[in-house]
Amino acid sequence: MARIGVIGGGAFGTAMACVVRRSGHDTVIWAREPEVVAAINRDSANPVFLPGIRLVPGIVATNDLAVAAAGADFLLLAPPAQHMRGVTSQLRPFLKQGTPVVTCSKGIERRTCALMSQVIAETLPGAPVAVLSGPSFAHDIAVDRPAGVTLACADPALGGRLARAIGTPRFRTYLSDDIVGVHVGGVLKNVLAIACGVAMGRKLGESARATLFARGLAEMARLGIAMGGRLETFMGLSGAGDLSLSCNSPSSRNTSLGMAVGEGRKLHDILRERVTVQEGVHSAESVSVLAQRYDVDMPIAAAVDQVLNHGAALDDAIARLLAHPYHFDRVTGP
Repeated sequence: MARIGVIGGGAFGTAMACVVRRSGHDTVIWAREPEVVAAINRDSANPVFLPGIRLVPGIVATNDLAVAAAGADFLLLAPPAQHMRGVTSQLRPFLKQGTPVVTCSKGIERRTCALMSQVIAETLPGAPVAVLSGPSFAHDIAVDRPAGVTLACADPALGGRLARAIGTPRFRTYLSDDIVGVHVGGVLKNVLAIACGVAMGRKLGESARATLFARGLAEMARLGIAMGGRLETFMGLSGAGDLSLSCNSPSSRNTSLGMAVGEGRKLHDILRERVTVQEGVHSAESVSVLAQRYDVDMPIAAAVDQVLNHGAALDDAIARLLAHPYHFDRVTGP
């Protein structure tokens, strides 16, 4: 039995607290919101971010980072990606040197275009870092429905220990050493889910959505390989698996946002009525910057960025995408 700190009381952080607590580990979750801490400790519930779900008994919540980190064998980091730097910088004084951390945040830092492991390397120097990503809706894993994820770690021995501590027969952890590839899959699936949601909201048909899925997967792989990832990673859970889950389900936050955009709603109105973060909105701009930096053709991601972040008209973006030149894809095929 281990002591595990979970940093981030949103939907996924709370769900991961359920996963590790269900295995008998001492589990302390840090949340910024006092009402979330109170609800978890009082009612074993998180009605703000995971409504309608009874949490696994025995999870302790705190709004004190020192308490969450104290004596932890490792930490699961699940704040929104744009808050990772701030949260881990505050965490640094309380984290024992050499304590491993596992990032569960599927995003990329705006302005710097840094992956979460790169942010953590700057803010928590000396902490071994692993990356967890894959098709795992928070409400599914919170109630112990089967799911599979990839856990990427440069140190295979440490990765194996973490995978055994986190994994269960119904939350399967598959080990990888492709940290970059697993990161890029988690980032791109959010951006591409918005594109597929737009197709759904605009009633472009299932054929269009399937085309976006396949060509989006090619964009994901092209960028990931250019950044040092491996093709097989994008064919697995943290690539095609996660993309399939998000792009085929209106339950996905990013897909539902895309559907609303496709129906003609304004982005600021959509975001104003949501308490959860849609990482694809933030990631789209950084992905476009990386595509230019690595000279990678990514027309779908670019269209999402133009519509969400630069005021492009949706129908014009769709027309440009449909007029994009055909080419042979040497990475994934047509």
